[in-house]
Amino acid sequence: MGNEEQVPSESEWRIMEVLWESEKPLTSSEVIRRMEENGGAMTPKMIRVLMNRLCQKALVDYTVDEKDARLYHYRALKSKEECLREKSRKFADSYFSGDKTNAVAALIQSCGFSDEQLEELEQILKGQKENGKSGEHRGIF
Repeated sequence: MGNEEQVPSESEWRIMEVLWESEKPLTSSEVIRRMEENGGAMTPKMIRVLMNRLCQKALVDYTVDEKDARLYHYRALKSKEECLREKSRKFADSYFSGDKTNAVAALIQSCGFSDEQLEELEQILKGQKENGKSGEHRGIF
């Protein structure tokens, strides 16, 4: 599968959030319950369909319960940070023809950062510059 297929959609992202927050693998029923507790508007059937898509995208994997073969325990295969990097790359490629500088500039200009947040961004940029090649160490892009 290509990179584009490895990025969770907005709805899939909500499911990934539930899996990332959990310290252990979850059954689909547990995912559904947690999403309902968070005010989710998706039906249980839709959640199961999206979980299946996440498995097809190799973003989620499952193991079969030892005592009940009808129960699957799901876990995220990619970290939130990995998915954020991939989503950021896709965003820069889609809307800025891969020009990361313009993508970052557009975000900075549209978000209205506080002085404290701008200082934090400056520190991130300094760290990237000191580490050599930007993006490979900790950066989103």
